[in-house]
This record gives sequence, structure tokens and C-alpha cells, in this order.
Amino acid sequence: MSGVAPVLGSAVTARRAQDRALPAAEYDAVLLVSFGGPEGQGDVIPFLRNVTHGRGIADERLEEVALHYRAFGGVSPINAQNRALKAALEAELAARGIPLPVYWGNRNWDPYLPHALLEVHDAGHRNVLAVVTSAYSSYSGCRQYREDLAGALDETGLAGELRIDKVRQYFDHPGFVAPFVAGVAGALRRLLEQQPGLDLAREVHVLFSTHSIPIAAAELSGPREGVVGEGAHDGATLDGGGAADEPAPDGAIVDEGGWYAAQHRAVSEVVLADLAEEFGVVPFSLVYQSRSGAPGTPWLEPDVNDAIRDLAADAATRAVVIVPLGFVSDHMEVKWDLDEEASTTAREAGLMVERTPTPGADPAFVAGLVDLIEERTFGAPRKARTGLGPWQDVCPSDCCATGRALAPTVAGLPG
Repeated sequence: MSGVAPVLGSAVTARRAQDRALPAAEYDAVLLVSFGGPEGQGDVIPFLRNVTHGRGIADERLEEVALHYRAFGGVSPINAQNRALKAALEAELAARGIPLPVYWGNRNWDPYLPHALLEVHDAGHRNVLAVVTSAYSSYSGCRQYREDLAGALDETGLAGELRIDKVRQYFDHPGFVAPFVAGVAGALRRLLEQQPGLDLAREVHVLFSTHSIPIAAAELSGPREGVVGEGAHDGATLDGGGAADEPAPDGAIVDEGGWYAAQHRAVSEVVLADLAEEFGVVPFSLVYQSRSGAPGTPWLEPDVNDAIRDLAADAATRAVVIVPLGFVSDHMEVKWDLDEEASTTAREAGLMVERTPTPGADPAFVAGLVDLIEERTFGAPRKARTGLGPWQDVCPSDCCATGRALAPTVAGLPG
């Protein structure tokens, strides 16, 4: 894929997804919800056991992944990044005069979600708005967090005591998109400084990278009433926030990757469209990274390393810009899989390489998250940079299903 013309199916959404916006409500606390990570060498294997719980993976295999963490002293960057994000959210809420305290809980490491919910409850809060550090629709990026929250309520006995809602997926919110626009612009300027006269349209390729997931899971991402496919909605655009005239047919998903891939493609297009006036048309691809699981299971491709090698085989390509579009912060899969592995692949292939930052605690991103909180607390305007959004506030019962029996969730419609 190259250029910035909209890809087929990327600018469509189901009317029912966009209409599933909830009215403003009263909340008395914000809960930052994230993945978690080890904070010392002794934490690494226990953390990886948590991540792979129920899959029967031996410690010997976990140790292969543990080497990535051990290269950084056994410390994942993610917890420090979440502490910084929490502090930045608290400051932005205070600056806007929004008197909501911010708590923090993780799926896989301390502070665990059940502990966080007990802390919230003990402080006297009863209506909680969750902000998850995952921007896109998928099982692991949305539904599993809603299952985690439901499980934590059950484990703590707080199911009848705490109400937990969740802000919508924010993949195309301006606050999430802006740091990527700035990052790609900076990378292209650096390449031009290193190689004056570099032909961006022929010699540079932008690789928007996200976590690979099984194709079956990708095709089940998002609401089932939507269609992602060729010709689904004539006239839908990438610059609005409205749906096309008619809802998509029930149940059909056409493009490989479902809503998960479509959301990433749409954001990729917007990022480069924002830069077209300065840099012209720069070729780009959506690529995937960090695959795990059974070798025989089909996962989304191409792998970022394979894509780099293919580009290097084209004598015209001289540089790649790697954009961790699927990630909120520079955690281990960015630091290792992109900074160590993919960047090394590019250099060994003789290519210049630039890796752009993730949003992290960028002021634009932090402001965007507080915008999402204001949507739910004050009915603030809902912002979106692509024709796919603004996304839904509440999920249908089968949204981002796995094909297995559906577990209880929060922030969803009854089954």
C-alpha cells in the first residue's frame, strides 16, 4: 500500500456503533487501566506466567521472552510511563477544574486491578470511569480489559458496590493522532537533513506498525453489525465523524483484519494526509509485529522485519520510518521489537531508519484523554479524525468476541 488515498473499506462504520453514545453522567473517580510489567529481574518470570496464564507454557519457553526484559535489567518501561501518565492526567484535570481523583490498576502486575478497586471503594467512590491504555478495537485491547474489570469486581465482592464505565476507543481522537503526525514529520525532516535531495516519494517508506493478532480474532474485532469492505458505503470520508447514510448489513466483515486493521489503516492515512503539504505523497504500509502463539495459526501480516527486507530488495528504497501506531507508550514490545530487532534489520539491509515516538505523556495525548473524560461527564463534543469515529461508548455483547463462550464484562450491553 502506498500514498494517502483512502483504502477500500477503511472509512466506513456502522450507524449503530456511532449512535451508541451515552449521555453525560456523574463520576467520582477515574481509573487508569493498563497491562503492567515487571520491575526487577525476579519479577520477570512471574509476570510472564500472569500474561500466559491458562496456556500451559513452560518456564523454559517463557525464558526466551524473558531475555528481552533482562536486557533492560528486568524492568519494563510501562509502569514508569503509567506513573507519568497518571500524574499528567491529574494535572490536566486540575487545570480544567475537574475534581476527579485518578487511580491506577494493571491486568498483569502490581498494582493489580482488584487492589485498585478496593482502594477506590475504600476512598468512598462508587461511580468510576475507566481509561484504558489501548486505543483500538480488539479482544486483548478492549474486551479483555472489560472482562478484567468485571472479574475484579467479582473477586473483590464489589459488583453491587462499584459502577465502572469505560471511555470509548480513541484510535482516531485528535489527541492520539497528533503525536504521530509530529513524530513522522520530525523523522522525515531528520532524513532530509542527513540526505539532502532525498526523494521522499521514491526512496522513503513509512511503516505503520501494530501488534499482530490472529486473523480470526482480527475479523471478530469491533461490533458485529458493521461491515468493513469494498463499496460498503459510497461517499464516506476520512475527514468527518459522521456515518454514511445507511447502516451496514448485519454480520459481514469483508476486509482481512476486520475493524482492527481498518482503524489502523484509517489513522495511517490521516497522519500522512496531514503531512502532504510539507512532504508530498510518501509511500506507506501497515505492518505487524510481536507475533506469538502456535506457528500454524494464521496471524496478521506482513511482519515488520519481512516488510523491511522486501523494501531493501527494491534498489530505490533508501530509508524507512517505523511508526509504532498501535501503541500508547514505549513499552517492551516497542523498545525491543522495534528499536532492537526491526531497526537492526533495516541497518543490516543498508537502509537508514528512524523510529518515531509513541504518545506516552505527550500534552496533546493527555489533553485528548481528558477530552474523553469530559465527553462522559459533561457531554463535551465528540472528536474524531477519521470517518470511522467517534467510536461507541458502550459495546454490544458480542463485540470483539473470540469465538469462545463470552465472559462477563463491564461497559457493555446485556447479552
